Amino acid sequence: MKAPLIGLAIITAAVALVAAQTRPVKPFMVHEWGTFTSVQGANGQLLSWRPLQSSELPAFVHDWFKPGLNVLPLNLAPGGKAGLVTLQRMETPVMYFYSDQAMTADVSVGFPKGMITEWYPHPNQIGPAETNGVGLPTNFPPVDATASLSESRITWRDLTLIPPANAHLSGQLPVDEHGRNYFAARETGSDFVQTSPVNGTNETEKYLFYRGAGSFSTPFQVTMEGNRLAMSNSGTEPLTQLFLLRVEAGFGEFVSLGSLPSGQTNWQAGWDGTAQNGWQRFPLAKFQDAIGTHLAAALEREGLYNNEAQAMVNTWRDSWFTEPGTRVLYVLPRAWTDETLPLTVAPEPDQVARVMVGRAEIITPEVTTRLLALLNRATNGDTEARAQASLTIKNLGRFASPALSLTLNDNYTNAVAELSAHLLLDEVNPGK
Repeated sequence: MKAPLIGLAIITAAVALVAAQTRPVKPFMVHEWGTFTSVQGANGQLLSWRPLQSSELPAFVHDWFKPGLNVLPLNLAPGGKAGLVTLQRMETPVMYFYSDQAMTADVSVGFPKGMITEWYPHPNQIGPAETNGVGLPTNFPPVDATASLSESRITWRDLTLIPPANAHLSGQLPVDEHGRNYFAARETGSDFVQTSPVNGTNETEKYLFYRGAGSFSTPFQVTMEGNRLAMSNSGTEPLTQLFLLRVEAGFGEFVSLGSLPSGQTNWQAGWDGTAQNGWQRFPLAKFQDAIGTHLAAALEREGLYNNEAQAMVNTWRDSWFTEPGTRVLYVLPRAWTDETLPLTVAPEPDQVARVMVGRAEIITPEVTTRLLALLNRATNGDTEARAQASLTIKNLGRFASPALSLTLNDNYTNAVAELSAHLLLDEVNPGK
């Protein structure tokens, strides 16, 4: 009877040794941040949009045109992700890992209401797709993503997580002269992430990165009456860390709104030229620093480390705090995030922080009224109005398409629609 017991003891010890090699002694932690961006009119209705301009990424980031893994490129849509007509853009979720010693982990993220469109490093499996038995896609959803997409998932298996003391791995991080905002997310103390070899190649990064698009709503809506905004929470949990921002003509202004309880609507007066109702107004550079400091502190309160919060702010500084327009930033409830992006990590982490910021871009009546007046004058031969309309479209950037759709919705004429299309294409393809 002793021999089997000894054998069992040996097996138990071996299992414990393997476990010790794959799981750190100190807590294993996963932290993630990202953004969900939507566009809406003053009536609170979400607008389907296809951004003809998209934030630039480094060339090494994978997508359906260059998916890696020996998968043939997919002609997903003109412009790739930019060709998808959706209600939401899931922008730059990055996932950090912290461990006391090197370990391996499996990570899988689902996106049941959308489609994952870009990613890095290469995964073992990426969908929505059926597979050929080795995790490679064989079919794809339709280009029009206004309907819900099912089984969208990205899976990384046998990831090696290496604490940052192994500084030599910094030399293995890919670099590129484009997409500089992508690199701001590396400025943290997180582990290096290295994929298992696929087709003889592994990739190294400081985080897992993915993006996507889909058509669904968040619990947050805004309506406008004159200079007042009504912000509503239709969800079952509070929305936290709300900031209302406006950027225009070299100035920025913002007000911190705190939390918005479930089922509640709060009113906020817009900027009226005085520092009333909590508004702060600055020249653009000072505004960027001021709102950046406030927002980074808010993200820390939601569970991010200081350098993670700062990395997120630095990543989106050129967008959140620079693009002309009116927007609300807020933190989505953790339960909403877990339902929208179901996450599985093995071994199970001791702590998981997931901080997703909702960005509600508001196309105000002021914008549509001005744009319509310029377009009407331009169709009647006013060259100055045409130039001003072109500049307005340029300033709207990737939100120009939904802004024009909203402008023309109740004021459609063939002449204005044709001019709008020409000006939009001129902005996307200058000089052509």
